[in-house]
Amino acid sequence: MNYLAHIFLSGSSEEILIGNFIGDYVKGRDYLNYPAQIKKGILLHRRIDSFTDSHKIVHQSMSYFAPQYHKYAGIIIDILYDHYLIKNWDRYCPLPLETYKVEVFDMLKRNYGVMPERVQFLLSSFIKNDWIEIYSSLEGIISIYYRMSMRTTLPDHSEFAREVIRKYNIQMESEFLTYFPELIRYVVLDQEIAIPLKNNNLLHRN
Repeated sequence: MNYLAHIFLSGSSEEILIGNFIGDYVKGRDYLNYPAQIKKGILLHRRIDSFTDSHKIVHQSMSYFAPQYHKYAGIIIDILYDHYLIKNWDRYCPLPLETYKVEVFDMLKRNYGVMPERVQFLLSSFIKNDWIEIYSSLEGIISIYYRMSMRTTLPDHSEFAREVIRKYNIQMESEFLTYFPELIRYVVLDQEIAIPLKNNNLLHRN
């Protein structure tokens, strides 16, 4: 999952949210250098990624992109699933996204000093350029794929990604809507994270 999903799945704890936000940038046992609740957030990030990477629905979504993106298909889906979370935000969160986003940006700025240097570097862009707003449109998602190809090892197949999304958008959104409640249940029930939810029926397994 990508930034917004990890933030949302951190629930109501600011320290867990910070740990989850920096999780990709804290390697190995370096998490032990952080306070207890931030450590919990870092480990939560890893467990969310593990749950996601092994899930058959996520693999189905990845399969549409695999012919060109191969091992990078998971990155493509992580970002696209944030788009579907934004589109369906009112299903999950009791706060409007704009209100929630302002609160999160304030939390992140308050905790700038505890973040690894690489996270500090991206945080200013994350807030100033409002990445969450960029994720809200499919054109924004395509632009993210292209820009990532310019500064990371992600190959530039953004036009292929555009065609895949055009062809499978409804199917992939449906896959997300099936998968994400399972992830919420995993985080709340198995990892014991308190997430304020719009509808607690999401916690009921079918």
